[in-house]
Amino acid sequence: MIFGFTNVGFPVVRGKVARSQDTEDRRSRHCPYLDTINRGLKSHAYTHSVQFTHHVFLNLHTLKFYCLPDNYEIIDSSLEDITYVLKPTFTKQHISGLDKHGKLYRAYDGTTYLPGIVGLNNIKANDYANVVLQALSNVPPLRNYFLEEENYRGIRRPPGDIMFLLVQRFGELMRKLWNPRNFKAHVSPHEMLQAVVLCSKKTFQITKQGDAVDFLSWFLNALHGALGGTKKKSSIVTKVFQGSMRIFSKKLPHPDLPAEEKEALLQKEEYQEEMLESTFLYLTLDLPTAPLYKDEKEQLIIPQVPLFNILAKFNGNTEKEYKTYKENFLKRFQLTKLPPYLIFCIKRFTKNNFFVEKNPTIVNFPITNVDLREYLTEEAQATEKNTTYDLVANVVHDGKPTEGAYRIHVLHHGTGKWYELQDLQVTDILPQMITLSEAYIQVSL
Repeated sequence: MIFGFTNVGFPVVRGKVARSQDTEDRRSRHCPYLDTINRGLKSHAYTHSVQFTHHVFLNLHTLKFYCLPDNYEIIDSSLEDITYVLKPTFTKQHISGLDKHGKLYRAYDGTTYLPGIVGLNNIKANDYANVVLQALSNVPPLRNYFLEEENYRGIRRPPGDIMFLLVQRFGELMRKLWNPRNFKAHVSPHEMLQAVVLCSKKTFQITKQGDAVDFLSWFLNALHGALGGTKKKSSIVTKVFQGSMRIFSKKLPHPDLPAEEKEALLQKEEYQEEMLESTFLYLTLDLPTAPLYKDEKEQLIIPQVPLFNILAKFNGNTEKEYKTYKENFLKRFQLTKLPPYLIFCIKRFTKNNFFVEKNPTIVNFPITNVDLREYLTEEAQATEKNTTYDLVANVVHDGKPTEGAYRIHVLHHGTGKWYELQDLQVTDILPQMITLSEAYIQVSL
């Protein structure tokens, strides 16, 4: 690919790019002209350079600059900033120090920013994907893996497989988000989202609002598979997020049957409780039904529930009925292994044949020291050393189910401060304010 810069090009003198006072300005502007052939006499790039007097071109594969139509390579250290923005690189030493300081960096447009705490463009209706990508970019083990392309470059995929594109684009986005030499204090996720549209077969789109939990579930599983992971073979995704649980399930007789017939059925083997060992990448927490009545001031009550009330689902004793089209089951859950990073998805939306309803219940959760020891089996309690978690990312959904917007609260490890990100806007926020939001997805360490 060949890429043309600025409508006047850089002035070229004796084989090098001449420096001028507005060079920094010109670097940040470019002509959106792409060509996939070459720079020969009959190429589009050559014609473009003559017709529009755009003289400096960049090969996006080799990251070499050329002057056209003279067709010679330009070697100048002042152009390194451009190639670094296109393809940032990180050393192990740099990566190891990312969470140890809170140094502000100045972008070329004059704004200051913290690497990793940068906005993402909402192209049309992709904020549901942006918040998930921003949350994952602030999980250090996952981030560190993708900052070094060597970690996944050698993974072999079957011929014609497009899913590895997801890995490549996610790695590129991760490096751009953490780039200390960005031109601007925000990043465009366009290439990443194009890969999402392609790999999900248009299930998730840029122009149509989606559900952040649905996207998170698909993305983690797709990323695991694209990295060569299977049910038996692990990947960085399962190493970071996978835990395990026991699911106790018992089939229920149809509620309309006579009592005597129900009793007879409950004695049969198919109605006895079964236990299944299962893994998970996130835990779904069910909210209590929101009240339909108004208070004495004729205002709708905004209900609240403590986090530990909805976590009781996993204590091994709490039973809940699950209905399918044909059968009903009574289930209870108990955790057997906790992951290094734990994801909670708070079930706010319920769908029926006519519309989607949102439960506005506020979950009262502590920011630090959420202890899950009591939700583990006795055997797991004896082996699990660390059972407490601290929040690192909190995804919030505001507004109506189909017309709402997403934002995210992120903890910057270097400064210990919390920031709120919504599209391009980045603001600091007090931890006390985070607990007042309609939390939808939470990532904890």
